[in-house]
Amino acid sequence: MSSYLHVRNVLVSLAPNGNWMVTYSEDAQTGGVGIQQTVIRSDSMDKARETPSNMPADPSANKAAEASASSGIAKLTKRAAITQIIAAVVANITIISSGMGIGFPSIAMMELTNSTTSVVLTESEASWFASITSIMCPFGGLLSGYLLDKVGRKRTLYCINIISVISWAIMSFASRTDASVLFVELIVARVIIGIAIGLSSTPASVYAAEVAHPRLRGRLTLLTAGCTGIGMLLVYSLGYMFKEDWRYVCTICGVFTGVSLITVIPLPESPSWLVGKRRPQDAERYLKVIRAIKEDNHPEIKAEIKSLEENVARFRSSETKKSSKLVQLKKPEVYKPLSIMCIFFLFQQFSGIFVIIVYAASFSVDAGVAIDPFLSAVLVGLTRVVTTVLMSFISDKFGRRPPALFSGFGMACCMFGLAACAVFPVADTQYNWIPTALLVAFIFTATLGFLTLPFSMNAEVYPTKIRGFASGLTIFFGYTMSFIILKSYPTMVSAIGNENVFLFFGLVALLGIVFVYFFLPETKGRTLQDIEDYFRGGKEANASEVDKQASKA
Repeated sequence: MSSYLHVRNVLVSLAPNGNWMVTYSEDAQTGGVGIQQTVIRSDSMDKARETPSNMPADPSANKAAEASASSGIAKLTKRAAITQIIAAVVANITIISSGMGIGFPSIAMMELTNSTTSVVLTESEASWFASITSIMCPFGGLLSGYLLDKVGRKRTLYCINIISVISWAIMSFASRTDASVLFVELIVARVIIGIAIGLSSTPASVYAAEVAHPRLRGRLTLLTAGCTGIGMLLVYSLGYMFKEDWRYVCTICGVFTGVSLITVIPLPESPSWLVGKRRPQDAERYLKVIRAIKEDNHPEIKAEIKSLEENVARFRSSETKKSSKLVQLKKPEVYKPLSIMCIFFLFQQFSGIFVIIVYAASFSVDAGVAIDPFLSAVLVGLTRVVTTVLMSFISDKFGRRPPALFSGFGMACCMFGLAACAVFPVADTQYNWIPTALLVAFIFTATLGFLTLPFSMNAEVYPTKIRGFASGLTIFFGYTMSFIILKSYPTMVSAIGNENVFLFFGLVALLGIVFVYFFLPETKGRTLQDIEDYFRGGKEANASEVDKQASKA
């Protein structure tokens, strides 16, 4: 069954909010690494969720796996840590371009729909320009899994940068005289960059996970989310500096992506992939660089290569009969979390979060924000980046449900406040700061829950054998809902007015609170097997006991 949802290496999900969910499972073949891991945040449960590369991917073997996490892995020295961090950072520079592509419509839309400019897009054309990437991202994700296996991690990063440069170049030299030609050029460019965004969803995280020592892996795989947010913030800032012509922004983004392409050249290829392709000598050579070991025939390097080779052999000999995906979907431990996560994504999309991210500048005008709309977009990007960092600590302490409840409540209050400001304008009063404060508060509260949790929890709630398929199916649903709301937003504003659109978003957020309270499970402090048992109807895990076990690991 061919699908984006079932890539060979890993399932990594991206949305315009910049959050990436990385899922390794039995269903996701890592080209010889043989790890089962859910990388979401660096909370106390990371160790309980990770089966090291030299251990079997069996949920029941978690405790034994944790006890030998470092077996077969060269020890982490300071020099090796610096080398691995630099390699992961360089690989993730590619993701900054993807973040730029996500946020670009926000800063281009103002000029493209301005009737005083030489070429103007219609409302329908502008909405296609903003939303088309949501449809193309899953296809890029499908292509990513294929390329990672066939050509390797490093060459896949090359492909992403080359495709992105082509997209930025098309927009940089887009027509200045013919609106119909401009529209075609923009759609072609956005289709290309949509594929690039989906394509970039996997390689950097996979590369970081495979070159990093287990002690660094969790932190380094989180670089992807941060780099996406940085990319969005950068493109918002460039839009503020070059608000008269978005083509300059495209040129700068294209040059940046070209530089990113050059920085990939010195990166060593993943030893895990090389072993999977029966190139142990090359794998050993690059592993020595990554582990900062100069000696030939070093015992730690030999041991790690042997561990990787054993995993390859074990994986190739472990083919067993598996029931079809459709049969698996009928099981309660699958259809229950699938239903919950799809509904959670529905509330996420229709509460207006992605509308603000993609239409940040024009939305600020609709909301009556007093400051420059491009500066408002910068505030949106900055708030999102800062809150994403805070979210990792908040989730560690409070779990998933409390932040989600607070997030929905805050979002609803902010949207109701914006609706009130639309009915009773405050632009020419001493209270003209209120819409700006409400917009920033909305992004802050959204990032604490509704913006981030659907993606992170999507990696936790499914059984291992179906996780790749089910998680991907959920993300595909989320992309579809994203396309619908982004395409519909301009029409909604024209049809029912700003105040009613804001009211609609607020009511959806309010209903989302009810959904979270009654249906969203708490996953903090529970192993993946505990969560699976919970949905199957078995005994629910004791969170405190699991936390204690994880802290000892």
